[in-house]
Parts: sequence; structure tokens; C-alpha cells
Amino acid sequence: MIINVNTSSKNYDVIIEKNILEKVNNYLNLKRKVLIITDDGIPSSYVNTVKKQCLEPFVYVIKQGESSKNFENYQNILTFMIDKKFTRSDSIIAIGGGVVGDLSGFVSSTYMRGIDFYNIPTTLLSQVDSSIGGKTAIDLNGIKNIVGSFYQPSCVIIDPNTLKTLNPRQLHAGLVESIKMAVTFNIDLFNIIKKSENIFDDIEKIIYESLLIKKYVVENDEKESGLRRVLNFGHTIGHAIESYYNMNLLHGECVGLGMLFMSNETTKKQILEVLKKYNLPTTCKVDKEAFISLIAHDKKASGSKISIIYVEEIGSYKEEIINIGDLENYL
Repeated sequence: MIINVNTSSKNYDVIIEKNILEKVNNYLNLKRKVLIITDDGIPSSYVNTVKKQCLEPFVYVIKQGESSKNFENYQNILTFMIDKKFTRSDSIIAIGGGVVGDLSGFVSSTYMRGIDFYNIPTTLLSQVDSSIGGKTAIDLNGIKNIVGSFYQPSCVIIDPNTLKTLNPRQLHAGLVESIKMAVTFNIDLFNIIKKSENIFDDIEKIIYESLLIKKYVVENDEKESGLRRVLNFGHTIGHAIESYYNMNLLHGECVGLGMLFMSNETTKKQILEVLKKYNLPTTCKVDKEAFISLIAHDKKASGSKISIIYVEEIGSYKEEIINIGDLENYL
């Protein structure tokens, strides 16, 4: 399956195919220096499969986890590329989850003012969400994604078979991003996830339908000036939960919790049913004052106001601009 993403800054393909890692050289220009950025939790077989198809490969490994999406790693990778004499005509491949993709994309966007970036996401979270759209970032001073840029990849390669090496917690946390898009846009997709008896039997359909939603949103609002804000459903509070728990809860788990706060009782009940089906957390404890302070640093905040996405019926949404102080009413 191929999805073409057509944005104002770049057109590129998202290719979804089992075992495609074995033949990525058919889709990517690997006859040059290629820096493969990955983390120490990614199976070496994935990296080696891609590496052997490159003319002049280099590999840079970061530690697994959100804490690696930092300024120090960003600087170290740039230094590594300078030492290896990478030029503007060379490229970067990210092999891993959202942390690897966000960091690699940000490096790609800033090295020599931008070089080719290929994304090979290997987690469900990154496959259905961060793989396309061009959001790249690092965290700073405990604030998630506070430094970054919009920079579209040149191609995205998705091999659903890579999900078989994920533990159930990671897989189900990634599924939350599909749930998020289903809740706001597509009740049929929501029902597929809700009724699935074996998620792997339905996974290609879920990935494809999720990316069609993401494609529609990104093409119509590449830099989040309007429609794209709907993808923040669950994220306003979810990011604050993530920071509050010092990244000890997974991103998808936090987004799932965040959706509950931004839904009416009928919708919340339906979301709870799905979260429980996939063993995702449904409650958390926070200090309200500290929590509100974290939300105030959210990128969606503007002065004393913040944009939130609220759902009253599965498959639809509304955007509201509220005072940050009024968020207490949702907590």
C-alpha cells in the first residue's frame, strides 16, 4: 500500500508493506553516505538489513527512551556528521520509534540547513502518527518537544512485521494514537479497534486508515494553524501527565488519559471500554497546581489562553479556546 502525502513544502510516499526492510534500496537513494540513527532497544537485524543496502553507511545509536531526545544527543550527532564529512547531498535514516524519528528529523532539518531524511518507524505509535507530518523536536528543561521544526521526510517505509518484536505495553500504547484519530474523525475505525479479536489481524488496516486521516489533516494544515490542532486531542493534558510522571508513563498511555478529560460522559465511557480492553491506564494522581503550571508551558498555549479539542460524539470534535485557569474545570 502506498499513500502519497502532498504538502506545500514536499511531496513524498508512505509505503506500507510486510518485509519491505529487505528491499528499501528500491525506494530510497542509498548510493551515498547514509547515517542510520537508531536506539539500543531496536533489534540489530533491522539496522543490519538496511545497512547492507547502503553504499557508505554509518550507524549512530542512542539510549532507548524519551530522555535521549535532548540537546546533548542532538549536538553529538551533528558533531559525528561533521567528523565523517557528511555533505548536503547525503542523508539520514531513522530506524526506531518516535524518539528516534523526532531527533533524527530535527538533525536532518538543521544540518547544512537541511538534508534528505528517510523515516523507518518500528513502533505502532510512530507508524500511525509521528511518521508523517514533519514535526521534529527535542525536549529541553523538562518540557517535551519545546525545540524543533517542521521538516517533511523524503520517504517513509512502514513494515508491520517490526511490530511483532514490541512488548504488549508498547504496542497498546501506540494504538492510542489510532484511537485518538478514530474518536475525532472515523467511527468505523474506532469500531475496528474496539471489536478486534486479534490486533495483528487488523493492524495493516488500522495503520492505513490512521495514516489517511493524518494525511488529510497535514495536507490541509501543514504547520498547525487550524485543522491540525485536532490531532492534539488528549495531548494537552497528556503531555502534562507525561512530564509530571517524568516520562515513566508511555506517551500513548498519557494521551489515552488525556482524552478522558476532554470528552463528555457518553464518549468517555466508550473510550474507557477500549482503554481497558488493551490494558491501558485509566486513572492517575497529580498535584493540581503543579499540573496547571506544566500545561501553561504547552506549545498550544498563547498567553493566558489555550486551545483544547473536545469530543461529544465519536467521529467528531470541537475546538475551544479557554483560559488556562479554567482547565481546572476539566480536571
